[in-house]
Amino acid sequence: MRKYLKIVDIHRATKWQRFANLFIDKLVMNLFFFLLGIALVFIDNVFGMYYFTPMIYKLSGIGRLADIILTSVVYFLYTFLMEYFTKGKTVGKYITGTKVIMTDGTSPTLQDYFIRNISRLVPFDVLSFLGENGWHDSWSDTRVIHTKNYETERQAKSEIESIGKKEIA
Repeated sequence: MRKYLKIVDIHRATKWQRFANLFIDKLVMNLFFFLLGIALVFIDNVFGMYYFTPMIYKLSGIGRLADIILTSVVYFLYTFLMEYFTKGKTVGKYITGTKVIMTDGTSPTLQDYFIRNISRLVPFDVLSFLGENGWHDSWSDTRVIHTKNYETERQAKSEIESIGKKEIA
């Protein structure tokens, strides 16, 4: 079990920030699918090959369950890769000024990001926010924090701890 820092809990993102993150990231995913479809049809029309257009029509006719599985996998890849390569942020988190850290204040590892994001595939994970933390946060020992406030308090505590220490010139 990881050490749990109080400073992480104090600067946890609000439920509204978390909702905004989810909303923005889902909007980004929908925009991605929309622009991908337009680009593929455009490529077909420009080059006259009509390879992608029939594929898009087939995808538009898949069943509800297959659609849910496909979009869930793509959303998992988006959040997992974005959080890993941007050190805890997605587009939504950039906009709201939040990021993912471990409960002990360290940066998550690749495995931590994987556990966090694979846990999102559990049905009704979104409803788990009616409690204190989402399941994907609890199961991976991560928290979404307000970055600016957290970093400011960490820096202030660091400066207070360094008072009285000798500086060697």
